[in-house]
Amino acid sequence: MSASFPHRHLTGIYGLQPHEILFLLDEAEQWIALNRATSKHDDRLAGLTLINAFFENSTRTLLSFEIAGKRLGADVVNMQVGASSVKKGETLIDTAMTLNAMRADMIVIRHQSSGAVQLIADKVDCPVLNAGDGRHEHPTQALLDALTIRRRKGRIAGLVVAICGDILHSRVARSNILALTTLGAEVRVVAPPTLMPAAIERMGAVPFHDFDAGLDGADVVMMLRLQNERMDGAYLPSPREFHALYGLTPERLERAAPDALVMHPGPMNRGVEITSSVADHPSRSAITEQVEMGVAVRMACLDVLTRRRRGVEGWA
Repeated sequence: MSASFPHRHLTGIYGLQPHEILFLLDEAEQWIALNRATSKHDDRLAGLTLINAFFENSTRTLLSFEIAGKRLGADVVNMQVGASSVKKGETLIDTAMTLNAMRADMIVIRHQSSGAVQLIADKVDCPVLNAGDGRHEHPTQALLDALTIRRRKGRIAGLVVAICGDILHSRVARSNILALTTLGAEVRVVAPPTLMPAAIERMGAVPFHDFDAGLDGADVVMMLRLQNERMDGAYLPSPREFHALYGLTPERLERAAPDALVMHPGPMNRGVEITSSVADHPSRSAITEQVEMGVAVRMACLDVLTRRRRGVEGWA
């Protein structure tokens, strides 16, 4: 396979070199124009089968991968986990072997358990893309966030990015820390002590418990959703108190750089981690742009990871 991206799967940002991340971002640029055109179709994946196997509910990520696959001409199958054999006690390995026997050409996996995607990737013959596994990684979210930042700011290296909210349960935060520090950004993570992972500084991020201090002069403010479904105890006194201490309001945003970009991976809890006036700000908010970049990034990943299978010259 080409030296530009030698990996068979995309299970995480960890292990990717800076030039490999930049290569995927550059590849995604070409698909932005196509997605904005009247005709949004390309046949390079015609005849290939993409299976979206989502063991965990997700509307926007599943839809984004489905649109990406269809715009590239692939046959897209969305696996309905609620009606699958998993509910009847089938093991993850058996599910992987079943998907493999169906001769899929690429499989997108979302799973509630960290490491489940890699387990499946080790058992199948085709490329596997991680659409989010437990608290581990969400690589295409980090890539689309990096692409959004690069297009809006013109660069990533040297920027100060504050990632704020439920860091403890967030695979988005983990993948973004890995991607943005690899590309030369200074990453701050801002959360109450109960939602801050231990030894987070070992990943290269600078931890803050004071929201105002973490925002001070930041070029990008990335808010995260409170993941109540992953909380098995009392992490917060109440959503109202969390908003009072860690909610992004117009007044709080004044602590960041004057042209600071506001981001959120969605879905948003308006009035909890972010107010509507900030989320919908016409020039500062890049939240809808993140959604648009998501389709382009996923088209790029599907294209690149199937080049060897399609016999594209230079990818033997």
